[in-house]
Order: sequence, then structure tokens, then C-alpha cells
Amino acid sequence: MQITTLGIDLAKSVFQLHGIDANGGVILKKKVRRGALLKVLSDLSPCLIGMEACATSHYWAREIAALGHEVRLIPPAYVKPYVKRQKNDMADAEAICEAVTRPNMHFVAIKSADQQAVLMLHRARDLLVRQRTMLVNALRAHLAEFGIVAGRGPHQVRGLVSHLENDIDSLPEEGQVALLCLVRQLDAQEAEIARLDREIKAWHGQSEISQRLATIPGIGVLTATALAVTVADPSLFKSARQFAAWLGLVPRQNSSGGKERLGRITKMGDAYLRKLLVVGATAVLRHAIRAQTRTGEWVRHLLERKPSRLVSVALANKTARIAWAVLAKGETYRSA
Repeated sequence: MQITTLGIDLAKSVFQLHGIDANGGVILKKKVRRGALLKVLSDLSPCLIGMEACATSHYWAREIAALGHEVRLIPPAYVKPYVKRQKNDMADAEAICEAVTRPNMHFVAIKSADQQAVLMLHRARDLLVRQRTMLVNALRAHLAEFGIVAGRGPHQVRGLVSHLENDIDSLPEEGQVALLCLVRQLDAQEAEIARLDREIKAWHGQSEISQRLATIPGIGVLTATALAVTVADPSLFKSARQFAAWLGLVPRQNSSGGKERLGRITKMGDAYLRKLLVVGATAVLRHAIRAQTRTGEWVRHLLERKPSRLVSVALANKTARIAWAVLAKGETYRSA
């Protein structure tokens, strides 16, 4: 009796294994501690191993693949329909084992350690940007209580800080301590964000894929590097539309009886990539309105019937499709 397919329910300390043979018979149900997982798998003959694409899954996929096994990562949403009755580790491992054998199942490409490291730069930068926004909002709110108000926009913050430092004596001593603390935190956040930007730009200069993506209008260094490391294998998507759907940039369907009912975009997939694409499309939209190009004509035609935010999302959908073509065909962007 030899295991041909193995489902592993990942966890922090204890992993649940569920193995079947070529006929589908269950021959292994076992709990394994974290430190013993690789030892147990090294004793098995090479087989197909399925895991959910969750936290630490890419690390374990690389380590298990090095033992000679074929590893496939499945989105958790695609495993859920195979869970029988109550949800527990044993049922999850059995569901993973069943889902990984389906011929029409969609899988997640395994990321390398370098790709995950670049994504860490993006995630850290995104966190710091959100924290900087919180600090700026706190400064504005506190100073407004003393009648000090600045104009809208992040570029006005420096003037607000300068006004605070030059007229600090007009505030109570306790307020001075609190506000100067926020200013120091803001300066530190901006310095760290600038450092991460330099690291991302340096990696962009070394990546041929990222540089090809940056030739697309609406895609800059941030979006190009994020796409290059997130989409490890563009061949997993059959078409450009499937790639846009994976990013959640297509309408949600509620169709039945031959009648199509389309709603708002699904917002499924990677929210960070979707945000970058929509922001880039919004910047392109401002120039495309006046441009005498095919894209400009298409944008103006849409704006006659639709609001500007909807048009920017539609343009982000188009940008995503172009990005998939650039990734899949290994070419650079050529304008019409």
C-alpha cells in the first residue's frame, strides 16, 4: 500500500495528515508535530501533496518539494466545498486531499524566498504609509483644537509642522510634549518609507520582468515590482480576463435562467495589487481624457454614460489584462 496523494492541514505547531492510495482508500491519518513533519515526509515515497495557500504555506512547499514530492497549493475558498459536516483539522486535511486531485482545480504558484522578501518590502511600506496617515490625521485634529488649521493634502503637513515648531510656546506645556512626540514619529516614518522606496527601486533596476511591466501606462515602479513577484507563473491563468477576475476587477454575477445580472466588482484576490492598479488608472484617466488616442476616445465615450470612478476601475481592468499579456508573452508594451 503506497500513498499517492497526501493532504496536509497546516498549523502553528501540530499538522494533520490525510493520505490515500491510487484507489482512493485511506491509509494514513496522523497528527505530526512541526519539528517532525519533514522527517515523516522524507520517509514516504514521492507523491502528490496538497496544502492550503495560507500563512507559511510557501515555506513548507519549498521544503517539501526539495524532498522530491510534487506540491500544490490550493486557495482556501476552493477547499471549503469539500469539507464534510463539522470543521476540524481531520476534516480539513481530508478535504485538501480530495480537492488537490480535481482535474479542473486552480492552484497557486509557489513563491521563492526572494519573491517573498520583495513582497515583505511592499507590505512593510504599506503598513508604514497607513501609520503615517494616522499620525498626520492626529496632528491635524489636535492642532485644530487650538485654532491651527492647514490646507488639504499631504503636502501641507510640512507647513503645519513648521508652524508648530516656530510657535510651540503658544501651546500648553503638556500639549507641546504630545505634539512634538507625534512630529518625531512622523519624521521617523517618512525616513523609513524613503528607505524602503530605495530598496524597491533598486530591485526594480535588476528585474527584467519588472522593467517590462513598467512600460505599461499606469504602472510605475511600485505596481511593476508587486506584479512581478506576486504573479510567479502567468501560465496558471488561461486568459487575460481570468487574470483580471483573479484580481477582483470584474463585475459580480448573479445570473440565472439565461438572464445576466451584473453588479459591482467582486473585490476578490489581492487587495494590494488591485489598489495599485486603480490608483495608476486614475492617474492615467486624467491625461487620457484630453489625449487623441484610442484609449482617450474609449475613456471619453465611457465618461458620457458612467461616473469617473467606475471608468477608472474599468481602465484598471484593461491595464491588468495588458500586464498579463506582457507577462505571458515575454514582451514589452506597444501602444496602439
